[in-house]
Amino acid sequence: MLPGQACAEPQTLVEALVEQRAWYPGASVFLGVNYSGIVRPEHADSLRLASYCGIGHNRALADAGVLGIHPVPYSRLGPMIRSGAIRCDVVLVQVSRPNSRGEYSLGLAADYLIPALETARAVIGEANDQVPWTRAEKFLRREDFALVVETSRAPAAPPPAKPGALEAAIARHAAAFIPEGATLEFGIGTLPDAVCSALVGRKGLKIHSGMIGDGAAGLLRNGIAKGADCALLIGTRKLFDFARDNPAIRLRSCEYTHDAGVLARIQSFIAINSAVEVDLAGRANSEVARGSYVGAVGGAPDFTHAANRSQGGLSLLLIPSNRIVGALAGPVTLPETDAGIVVTELGAADLRGCDLRERARLLAAIAAPEARAALERREGSQSNRRL
Repeated sequence: MLPGQACAEPQTLVEALVEQRAWYPGASVFLGVNYSGIVRPEHADSLRLASYCGIGHNRALADAGVLGIHPVPYSRLGPMIRSGAIRCDVVLVQVSRPNSRGEYSLGLAADYLIPALETARAVIGEANDQVPWTRAEKFLRREDFALVVETSRAPAAPPPAKPGALEAAIARHAAAFIPEGATLEFGIGTLPDAVCSALVGRKGLKIHSGMIGDGAAGLLRNGIAKGADCALLIGTRKLFDFARDNPAIRLRSCEYTHDAGVLARIQSFIAINSAVEVDLAGRANSEVARGSYVGAVGGAPDFTHAANRSQGGLSLLLIPSNRIVGALAGPVTLPETDAGIVVTELGAADLRGCDLRERARLLAAIAAPEARAALERREGSQSNRRL
């Protein structure tokens, strides 16, 4: 089974699934971003749980050893669903109520739901009147569902968090690298919203992203950005109300938003992502923190590759200064070959065209002051060994 993820999770259907799980011993469930926490470790007594990420309540599942992680770029999820590598016999999907033409909208997510809907044996829908009717590349009609239940409940949401002084400082440094007319991609978290707030006065921006949040909606509302192609909406009621039947926001399959051919045609493509930690060579770990799987490979490799190859494009990796480390404590999500510009609240390190020694010097300069001496000693020792 495959339910929608993040704010698009069909909560009533997932609640029914876990309550009735004894009827489906051994059933596989592929979870995406898990904000609701409905699926808990004890439900693995009957269900086989898998995901591409440890975001939200998936961390507890991973820590309990009951969540199988697919460490793959987001661009591979659609093909894996179509091939059966990720099984999708039944899709559980949250949709809007139908419009006057009888079309149910996918509401808050298209992403890998579109390949799932096109390959599944059965589709079960949760028509939620608190979900906006949005513009997407696919709509559903009553005959497309094996069953539809009607609900009225607030979509699942990430924990509330507002950018603070640290995020604002990082955003100011990042905004200096974003020219007018650029096409922007945003990762998950408070830092993208902070960057959006720092772009007041820009003109002619566009958005092509895996997800957008409240900050990106603000760019559209204020005329700073002209339109958005995205796979997911992750935010608050403010975002959902703005997206309602709004032609400026187009929900697309991840087979479009993350496709290498589509991305290759975008000029001045700016990828804005974050990470758990970055080492002195510019390698980034976006997956594991303190031994727990908390993130994902996600779309960062897809968008970073594209940004580095785009005419006028670049990759911005945004992190607090204390996340610059001598050695990664987790996997290499982004290799040193894809390093672009690393930004902290203390400044920016442009690693493009730099050798390893110069990268280390630049990164140490924007690392937390209390860690700089140790980082510089580590780099000096490594340089001696390389010589």
